[in-house]
Amino acid sequence: QVQFAESGGGLVQPGGSLRLSCTASRAGSANYPVGWFRLAPGKGRQAVSCISSSGDGTTYADSVKGRFTISRDNVKSTVYLLMNDLKPDDTAVYYCATVCTLLAAQGYNYWGQGTQVTVSS
Repeated sequence: QVQFAESGGGLVQPGGSLRLSCTASRAGSANYPVGWFRLAPGKGRQAVSCISSSGDGTTYADSVKGRFTISRDNVKSTVYLLMNDLKPDDTAVYYCATVCTLLAAQGYNYWGQGTQVTVSS
């Protein structure tokens, strides 16, 4: 099973931008779709975005549509999440996984450490 290491989080003001990276622990990640999820205090896990194995297909949660862009570089075994126009509600720990739905995430046991995103003035 492929595992990922997330990075790129930080503290940013509302309206700012961050680019998160999700790098696979070994080759083979190109065979899988990859989903970004986030978990905020007091809130359940939310599916943020998903990209197909080839990169041709993407989906976004309504709350991030038009602000976030997911992409992947299969040569580098890395998936990116470019986040623009960040809002305080985007504050969360962000994780990636080789699943894309909340239902699949319930049975996923290979979560990384995640990367903290804090949006605050």
